[in-house]
Amino acid sequence: MAANQTATRITGVQTVGIPVRDQDRSLAFYTETLGLEKRLDTMVGRERWIEVAPPGSATTIALVRGPDQVRMGIDTQVRLMTDDAVAVHADLRARGVDVDDQILRDPAPRFTLRDPDRNRVMIVERPQGR
Repeated sequence: MAANQTATRITGVQTVGIPVRDQDRSLAFYTETLGLEKRLDTMVGRERWIEVAPPGSATTIALVRGPDQVRMGIDTQVRLMTDDAVAVHADLRARGVDVDDQILRDPAPRFTLRDPDRNRVMIVERPQGR
């Protein structure tokens, strides 16, 4: 092993959390509006735990009920992939989703949307050949 490498047993990213105020409203947005699948909706102690994901994705998004002191409206840094950013943008805009006015095109077509808590999620077009 090279001197600058570290051994790891980490094998992937399982779940990314997004803070939300109203889990039912957010679940409806992420499943009905964005088309993600509900993978898990259960109680963990006294807290509700919800996970959604694109069909076939190994990584999920947890819609985590944020305490009142947790700031909403964050840039989640979550990027959801599509084969056609222009079509997704037009569809979401027609359905009243808060999306950017313009689609950025360099290095790949992409735009940002805001969920009901104004958290920002990016939609990125899959580069050709990937």
